[in-house]
Amino acid sequence: MSNVVQQRTYKTIGLAAALLLLAGACVSSVMFGINNYSWNEIIASYTSFDSSNQHLIIQTTRIPRALIAALVGASLAVAGTLMQAITRNPLASPSLFGVNAGAAFAIVLSVVLFNVTSSLQFTWIAFLGAAVSSAGVYFLGSIGRDGLTPIKITLAGSALTAFFASLTQGLLLSNGKAFDQVMVWLVGSVAGRTMETFQAVFPYMLAALLGSFLLASHMNVLSMGDDVAKGLGQNTLIIKAAAAVVIVILAGGSVAMAGPVVFVGIIVPHITRFFVGIDHRWVIPYSAVLGAILLVSADIGARYIAMPKEVPVGVTTALIGVPFFVYIARKGGKAK
Repeated sequence: MSNVVQQRTYKTIGLAAALLLLAGACVSSVMFGINNYSWNEIIASYTSFDSSNQHLIIQTTRIPRALIAALVGASLAVAGTLMQAITRNPLASPSLFGVNAGAAFAIVLSVVLFNVTSSLQFTWIAFLGAAVSSAGVYFLGSIGRDGLTPIKITLAGSALTAFFASLTQGLLLSNGKAFDQVMVWLVGSVAGRTMETFQAVFPYMLAALLGSFLLASHMNVLSMGDDVAKGLGQNTLIIKAAAAVVIVILAGGSVAMAGPVVFVGIIVPHITRFFVGIDHRWVIPYSAVLGAILLVSADIGARYIAMPKEVPVGVTTALIGVPFFVYIARKGGKAK
C-alpha cells in the first residue's frame, strides 16, 4: 500500500471515529443534565409518547439543544476554516472579524425597533447583519495601495467588532425590555431553543456546509496566494465571493440560533490541521465534525459548572478559547 493511500485510509478511519464520537456526544447531551434520562426513556419518548414531563423535556428541549449545538459548532468551525484560507490569517474567525457582532447587532436592532420575535425573521436579519459586517471588513481591509493584507483585515475586523458591540450595548441600555429578552442570548447559548428554531435555519446552513465541501479544492489553490491561484487559472474573485456567501450563511445562521458563540472558529481549524494537514478536502469535513463535538461537549460541561444553574455555552467556549488564542498568537499563528 502506497503512503498516499495509507494516509487517506487513516484519515477516513479518523473521520468515521470522529462521527461516532459526535453521535455519542449528542446522545450524552440528551441524557445528562440537571435531570438525567436513560436510553430507554429517550427511545420511549418517540415510540410510546405519553405526554409526561420526561418525554416533553426530551422532545422539546434536549433533542433540539443537541442538534443546534452540533449544527452551530460545525458551521462556526467551517466558517473559520474558510476565512483563514481566504485571508491567509491564522487568527481569522467570525467572532474576531465582526461577522458575529454584525449579525447580533442586526437582531438586537430588530428587537428594539420592531419587536421582532420570529425565528424565521431572526434568520434573515442575522444573514443581513453578517453580510453588511463582512462587506465592511473587506472594504476597510482593502483600503490602501497594498490592498487586502492579513494585518489590515484583522484590524478592520477588530474595529467593526468593537463598533457593533458598542452599538448593541447602547441599544440594550436604552430599552430594558429588550435587554431582558436578549441578554442571555448575546452571551451565546443553546439552552431554551426549540425545534422550530432549528428547522428555520437548518436548510440554509446545510446548503452552505455542502457548498463548503465543493469549495475545498479551490481553497487549496487560493491558500497559495492570489497570484499563484490566478496563474493556475482560478477565478479568484468568483471563488472568494462564493466562499463569502457560505461564511455569511454559516455565521449568520449560527448567531440566529445560538447568539454570538466565540472562539470555535479559531480553535477547531488549528486542531484539525494538526491532525490532517493543510488539504482542505480533509480540513473542512474534519472541522465540521470536530466543531460539532466541541460545542456539544462544551454545552454538556456548562450544565455542571454551576449546578443546578447553567452557564451559557458561550462562556465555556471563551474559557477554552482565550488560552488557545493567546498560544496561537505567541506562536505567530501556528498551533503546534
